[in-house]
Amino acid sequence: MAHVMVSSLPTPRIRGILLDIEGTTTPISFVHEVLFSYARSHIKTFLAKHFDSPDVLAELAKLREEHALDLKLSPPPPELVEGPGKALIDSLVAYINWLIDRDRKSTALKSLQGKVWKEGYLDGTLKAQVFRDVPLALRRWRHAGLRVSIFSSGSSLAQKLLFAHTEAGDLTEFIDNYFDTTVGSKQELKSYRRIAELLRLRVNEVLFVSDVAGELEAAHAADMQVVLCVRPGNQPQPFAERYRCIQSLATALETEY
Repeated sequence: MAHVMVSSLPTPRIRGILLDIEGTTTPISFVHEVLFSYARSHIKTFLAKHFDSPDVLAELAKLREEHALDLKLSPPPPELVEGPGKALIDSLVAYINWLIDRDRKSTALKSLQGKVWKEGYLDGTLKAQVFRDVPLALRRWRHAGLRVSIFSSGSSLAQKLLFAHTEAGDLTEFIDNYFDTTVGSKQELKSYRRIAELLRLRVNEVLFVSDVAGELEAAHAADMQVVLCVRPGNQPQPFAERYRCIQSLATALETEY
């Protein structure tokens, strides 16, 4: 059975833009080589400093639940030791790094990473990278009266911090909403319907831009309009020919405007 190219479908007026981050607004290399590396090298110090914080304890409890499920895997993850002290923190760090190595879309992991990155952004150690067309596109969409939102596996805190501390300046004034995996997986249809509901828009009034075909497939199945973003360093996507492809956010709406 032949597949209908998504971009050939009739498109109603777009009122909202939903953006992925990694590979769409921000180079994949920055996420993996800078952010992940920073989290890995600073997580132990962060846990030692904030271990008794209620927020951190809540995330660690969720990680323990995840670890219990991961014990069924072969090979299993690093063991978590019991009791307070350095040995416990060391074992938690080992498990967190194990999750980072697998690029696990763990809500608890992403929340902890966001808290670690917050300290780096605030002390000036971290400066987020965005593609050159991103600030211009965000300003253009705001001027056009469009609602602009982010949907990323990174926590909403991490998303806000990234756009507040970019090399191009603070871009948060152009972004209305931040969605993370607390609304659901990025490859599940219901996540996109939930986002449209929270935005108080019809699903087909929202354009989702991502570099991952599986995410576009889920969004399109929910009746959202979709565009595949092709950037330097992005992985080739299966069935990319189904989607309208762009290399700059500046052209995301050129069929509508």
